[in-house]
Amino acid sequence: YQQKYGLRDYRGGGRSSARETAMRVAAGGIARKYLRERLGVEIRGYLAQLGPIVLELKDWSAVAQNPFFCPDPERVPELEAYMDALRKEGNSVGARIDVVASGVPPGLGEPVFDRLDADIAHAMVSINAVKGVEIGAGFASVTQKGTEHRDEITPEGFLSNQAGGVLGGISSGQDIRVSIALKPTSSLRLPGRSVNLAGEPVEVVTTGRHDPCVGIRATPIAEAMLAIVLMDHYLRHRAQNADVESETPVVPPHP
Repeated sequence: YQQKYGLRDYRGGGRSSARETAMRVAAGGIARKYLRERLGVEIRGYLAQLGPIVLELKDWSAVAQNPFFCPDPERVPELEAYMDALRKEGNSVGARIDVVASGVPPGLGEPVFDRLDADIAHAMVSINAVKGVEIGAGFASVTQKGTEHRDEITPEGFLSNQAGGVLGGISSGQDIRVSIALKPTSSLRLPGRSVNLAGEPVEVVTTGRHDPCVGIRATPIAEAMLAIVLMDHYLRHRAQNADVESETPVVPPHP
């Protein structure tokens, strides 16, 4: 940043502060309301992993009832104990957030430059601390065979959703499933080596407030960014393809 612009105002965390995402959540709230009322689209996210602790989706209603956005209320005490120990250690850890958009109509997106999955990934990586994005099976696709990964279709509907609701850059009508990985913050109370503006070696120790895991607050941001992308693509689709008629029936999504 210093080499790109020649200066860096560090006050308040500077340009890298996640405070900037507050406006995204506000805009995403409008997009979610529009998508829900206009199309019946529901967008929900949850904490899927905190460091080594992997969480299963047990209860959607529990997500908003705890500060971790944890979908398994019985695991919340375990998360609290882990975070408290991490805070006392002065260290940090990463997290994974899963976001699901259900009720998305088929046809959103483009086959090449404005692919729906590309725009979703673009939006997610723009969130502070995000270092990885998966759509559908994601990196698990590497070990799958074609017979495992393909989403077979019958007149009754899709038999799986390995593609995460996007095929060829266009929404398939299935749930859009996105997973993001957030890095552990580098602002630690444990000393680390760096250099100052003159390139001289220094030791860095963070004082004051310390975030053991920034990922536990990322669920509303990820939901908002997915809503913004979907609304943008819906408005473009309505302008470009509203009068298109197709005899092919809409394939029901995999339950």
